[in-house]
Amino acid sequence: MTNATKLTLGAALLSATAFGSTAMADDNETVDHAEIGSLSCDVGDGTGFVFGSTRELTCTFNPIEEGLEDETYVGEINRWGVDIGKTQNGQMSWLVLAPTEQEYSEGGLNGSYKGVSAEATVGVGAGANLMTGGSENTLALQPLSVNTQTGVNFAVGVGEINLQRVEG
Repeated sequence: MTNATKLTLGAALLSATAFGSTAMADDNETVDHAEIGSLSCDVGDGTGFVFGSTRELTCTFNPIEEGLEDETYVGEINRWGVDIGKTQNGQMSWLVLAPTEQEYSEGGLNGSYKGVSAEATVGVGAGANLMTGGSENTLALQPLSVNTQTGVNFAVGVGEINLQRVEG
């Protein structure tokens, strides 16, 4: 394991520990989430400009529930914080969690997700993202997602993902 990978995974684990793997309800009770599917995204090539970056996303949601078809989403990932370098061929994957299995309906991933983000790349690299939000802020992208990419880059800060379902 390279030092860059160790740094990224360490930051990711620290983030996951800080935020936990469950969500907090308005009355400070812990809410468990049910896995409703997986989200895989191709990330557009990009260059970080010290204080942030924006990259385009094309994603596929694969629901667990039988009878539901895969859905395509487009959007972007924005990062604020330290983001220096250039990357290409990026991919991200998450488990998608909801308060109950019945919470999901078509287009249900539309919306904005916010959280912490860290990555390090020298040649081939990895990163981690902790995101919650979506429609009515009820969905979570598994507290620890791992993305891969090629290039030279270091980024750590706050991230936001905006998703919109592609009809058809």
